[in-house]
Amino acid sequence: MRLLHPSGSVVHLAYCTNVHPAEDLAGIHEQLSGVAARVRALTGAPVLGLGLWLSSRAARALRADPAELARLRARLDELGLEVVTLNGFPYQGFHDQVVKLRVYRPDWAEPERLAYTLDLAEILAVLLPDDVTEGSISTLPLAWRTEWTPDKAAAVDANLGALTRGLRALAERTGKTIRVGFEPEPGCIVETTPQAVTLLAGADPEHLGVCLDACHLAVGLEEPADAAALGLPIVKLQVSAAVEAPPGGQAALAAYEEERYLHQTRCAAGYTDDLPEALAGGLPGDLPWRTHFHMPLHAAAPPPLTTTTAYLEDLLERLLASPDAPLTRHLEVETYTWSVLPGPVDIAEGIAAELDWTRRRLAALGLKEI
Repeated sequence: MRLLHPSGSVVHLAYCTNVHPAEDLAGIHEQLSGVAARVRALTGAPVLGLGLWLSSRAARALRADPAELARLRARLDELGLEVVTLNGFPYQGFHDQVVKLRVYRPDWAEPERLAYTLDLAEILAVLLPDDVTEGSISTLPLAWRTEWTPDKAAAVDANLGALTRGLRALAERTGKTIRVGFEPEPGCIVETTPQAVTLLAGADPEHLGVCLDACHLAVGLEEPADAAALGLPIVKLQVSAAVEAPPGGQAALAAYEEERYLHQTRCAAGYTDDLPEALAGGLPGDLPWRTHFHMPLHAAAPPPLTTTTAYLEDLLERLLASPDAPLTRHLEVETYTWSVLPGPVDIAEGIAAELDWTRRRLAALGLKEI
């Protein structure tokens, strides 16, 4: 979906396909013809934006076969779908039975992460619509914090240098600028936007910046005003919300314990890497908790729980409300947790409802669909 910002810039809204468990090209084509096409029909969008997730296996296959990549681009056009952004955070196996800390490997010290991201950049340069010259890729916040060493930091610096050179060469060759956004997340070496400013100091602003995930920022207890004014290019905003428990009501979070994903949990007095640790006494019960569990944007959580959609709305306003705002042009609804939410869900209906929720909020900020 495309929207016109009051400044005259075009803003792209998409939903992230990491919600779908496709690891190969056949699975990707199936998700496009199935759920994505249904979401487009439910939203009535003339063209539906996708934040496409490609596993390392699928990315290698597309990079190695230009005809297959052309077939994917043609299929997107045929179905009324467009891709201006990729989610390059999960490398593979994002729907395995247990993911947890594996989602951070390979990290940015490893050559596999560099090769994967450059594959994605080459692919995105082909998938971009003909009238779009800028694409974005979100990626992990360098590494999980407990594995950080001076040697790893040096390897990361070398890989980011190689990434920048590769993106510059791609732009010169194709006329397409692909920007990579590092996504602060609790527990990682880039956990907050101030850490992003420090660790990305000196990075090429034409090609490297941050991806702000509203769920992550809320769990990190960052103020929306601070995140919006961080001073780095905001390559993408992931439109997402966390679950919050009031003092004394944290036991209700037990419904969101599950074995696939990591659910970092924080309150003003402490932090745990996963929800079970918090529920086992790792955090005080007399303060509200926020948990990294992406919640549907359009639906209230079962009481006494709430979600951080008010935080998201504040962030959207600060980034998009006026011609002078620090505009981000790529928005991606990223509730990847539908398969682990309590109770039965219709994923296509849920995604369509989230997109409609977001469209209404953007319309209230003066953005018009085009």
